[in-house]
Amino acid sequence: MAKSGLGSSLAYVLSRAEREVTRGLAATLAGEDVTVEQWRILRALADGRGHSMGELAEAVLMPHPTLTKAVDRLIDRALVHRGASAGDRRRVAVFLADRGRDLLARVDGAVAEHHRAVAAAFGQERTERLMRELEDLAAALDRASAEAVAPASPASTCRGG
Repeated sequence: MAKSGLGSSLAYVLSRAEREVTRGLAATLAGEDVTVEQWRILRALADGRGHSMGELAEAVLMPHPTLTKAVDRLIDRALVHRGASAGDRRRVAVFLADRGRDLLARVDGAVAEHHRAVAAAFGQERTERLMRELEDLAAALDRASAEAVAPASPASTCRGG
């Protein structure tokens, strides 16, 4: 049966599902006084490489002004710090501090348990398939967006005659 109204909108259905998943994750993280956005920042920095604000904004899906405020709060709590980028000492990067690594170690189990609860509610196989499909959707939309803004090559605009 075809849905009508908001239920027929992919954007709405995705937002509704994201809201439910995020609500549970936020409750999981609340005990450590960490928001979902802050957890994403800490998780992205856990690779130890240090990231520019631009790289971090893209990785954690946050606009720069919002990211800057969130990073500043994490710095105030000594969970992350700014320092010189390893690749270019003139550039500033954000790094996970020891306290941030300790906090991640404490919440990782709870985050994994939240993921297991989602999988139990929806089904493990369906959850894994959904994650793959959503990754594929994001990649396809990213490619389509890149193709839409890419200038046409001279060979494709020339007509033989």
